[in-house]
Amino acid sequence: MENKKSKTGGIIGTLAAVFLCGCPGLFLCLFGVLTATGKMPYTTTFNDYTGGGVMPSWAGYAMLCVSILLIAIPVVVGLMTLRDKKPKAVVSSSDEPLPPAS
Repeated sequence: MENKKSKTGGIIGTLAAVFLCGCPGLFLCLFGVLTATGKMPYTTTFNDYTGGGVMPSWAGYAMLCVSILLIAIPVVVGLMTLRDKKPKAVVSSSDEPLPPAS
């Protein structure tokens, strides 16, 4: 009977990557879409002067690019840690001489 390798570490690593990278990536994707479509207002107050406007759309596209990277991290971590690794072929060594090449 073969010994099965425990995948507990891979599961814990994947869950940590999902909570630390995947969830923020999804929220950043939402804000990126809102910003890219021009629906992300902001207001500032400085020295009793209040200003406001809409964030530029290039910031939304940058948020979307970063969010795609953050969402891809848990996918890669899950694939690398939870996949079944095939054992390498064992090369048998023998002390017999090789036959002559023709």
